[in-house]
Amino acid sequence: MKSILGIGNALTDILAVLPDDSLLRQFHLPVGSMQHVDKETGNKIWQVLKKIGAQYVAGGAAGNTITGTAVFGMPSGFIGKVGDDEVGALYRSDQERNGIKPILLTGKEDSGRASVFITPPNAERTFATYLGAAMELCPEDLKPEYFTGYDYFFIEGYLVQNQQLLRQAVRLAREAGCYIAIDMASYNVVESNDTFLHDIVEQYVDIVFANETEAESFTRHSPREAVDIIARMCDIAVVKIGAKGSFIKSGDEFHHIDACPADVKDATGAGDLYAAGFLYAHALGMPLDICGRVGSITASKVVEVVGPKIDIPRWKAAKKEIRSIIAENL
Repeated sequence: MKSILGIGNALTDILAVLPDDSLLRQFHLPVGSMQHVDKETGNKIWQVLKKIGAQYVAGGAAGNTITGTAVFGMPSGFIGKVGDDEVGALYRSDQERNGIKPILLTGKEDSGRASVFITPPNAERTFATYLGAAMELCPEDLKPEYFTGYDYFFIEGYLVQNQQLLRQAVRLAREAGCYIAIDMASYNVVESNDTFLHDIVEQYVDIVFANETEAESFTRHSPREAVDIIARMCDIAVVKIGAKGSFIKSGDEFHHIDACPADVKDATGAGDLYAAGFLYAHALGMPLDICGRVGSITASKVVEVVGPKIDIPRWKAAKKEIRSIIAENL
């Protein structure tokens, strides 16, 4: 089985399902956005969520994807930085429990936290992220041996805000012979790092994953046009369009993949688990449409639970369905 190494912000998700968006307005958080907050604001939000009830889950976009690939059986590693605290220890133990080889360095600040507000009517997710120690990951932390032996290198799009780190990471991954994939971050992160992101994609990236707002921000075109534009910059472009499924383009090959039916409770982790399923199928040499179908299956399972982790019964159901699809295409 081919292996995969991820890099991203090692964040613990603090998830809260809200009745409305009044709390978002209180903290000046636009619905659907990802906002960075300082330590003071992050602690204030944390105290509020403690009172109303919240779920704590080891997360971060790349962490979620790498957890998915590990559960599928791919040898999986993760590079990140945490604090010397209980949250950091929990993050490490969660990765080890899921079969991930953690390369978790220790920073000076507290471990990072992502407060995730889930609001009606469509389980929209809004993030208030205190990066903490995760933000201390720097180019000097990366060593060539971290990348040796891995077939895929998966990048969390939020790292474009640390441009020197990301440039060093893709350089080392390319030298190690990795096939490089990036999942774009929130639309506002794409907008504010437009030139750098285009440069990285065109020079280093083989697979781009983006949702519709990210794709529109990156190309200034509709999702259907965006997938064509992005595919001219890399080997494979994937644009996820929510309940309408996803577009996949590579060269002249195009597929529209339907979303799988699901009882949606929380969209947290949907894109991350789509990428995990897609990359797992790609590692098996499956055709692109099958990769998309596998991604859609895993995405459909995670939206049925609160948080970015699929429960055991849903993983069993997903694997059974995926094995059947793959067997038909061997």
